[in-house]
Amino acid sequence: MSVPNDQQVIHAMANSHGFEVQKINSLAGGSINQVYLLNTSEGERVVKINSAGKFPGMFAAEKQGLETLKQANAFDIPAVLGLGEVEDKAYLLLEHKKEEAQKEHFWKIFGEQLSQLHKKSTDEFGFPESNYIGSLPQYNELRKSAADFYISQRLEPQVKMASERGFSLGDLSGFYRNISEEIPQEAPALLHGDLWSGNYITNEEGLPRLIDPAVCYGPREMDMAMMKLFGGFPSEVFQVYDEHFPLQQGWEERIPLWQLYYLLVHLNIFGSSYLPQVKNIIGRFS
Repeated sequence: MSVPNDQQVIHAMANSHGFEVQKINSLAGGSINQVYLLNTSEGERVVKINSAGKFPGMFAAEKQGLETLKQANAFDIPAVLGLGEVEDKAYLLLEHKKEEAQKEHFWKIFGEQLSQLHKKSTDEFGFPESNYIGSLPQYNELRKSAADFYISQRLEPQVKMASERGFSLGDLSGFYRNISEEIPQEAPALLHGDLWSGNYITNEEGLPRLIDPAVCYGPREMDMAMMKLFGGFPSEVFQVYDEHFPLQQGWEERIPLWQLYYLLVHLNIFGSSYLPQVKNIIGRFS
């Protein structure tokens, strides 16, 4: 049986949701998903399409993450309008808002909203379901402490995957002991989970809108670390955040420790160019 092309998927989806598609424009979507802006009889919509076989449950996990962020009433989050499969293709249908220029005090608002998001907490670290970080599985089994969660659910699965890909990182038992003492004991925070500059946009009100999450209740310094990994966020965001939800002493020194997870993910997706940074951080905390 031939796999339907994206246009066929879009029209089948529109038919099942009771609207007509008048125009399809391709948007940037990366290597995992194809993303399209649709002009429809019900207004503009965004649809993401990927291989259901290659990425099972990815869009269901994204839906759960987006809805959890939306319930926090911190940031503007796109509403999920539909989810389904057409043969081997999966789709996620989202509301669309036009992007406009950033409102005055955009970054102050961003810092305030991020502090508000992180104040949403729960009893244990983790999330009801596992999800994805990029194209890789992300595990969210519940743990009582930040250190146990970070080591067992974040670092160890990526280290194991790296080893299977031929990247030897040696005996990490001493490293794990050391970072268990470094990681602050805080309540879990609701995290976006993949908060780099490509995962926010400016909505039609000129305010921040978060997209493409990898949600969990985790150590809040992880979002800060990802924001600092590739740049794109001014110092004002962190200053305002700290005024509203003060970070624990030494948080800036711990940034590389949290960045290790995201660098391991990049190592496992993109290859050996990330290995020196990974080894440097492990050496620094060993």
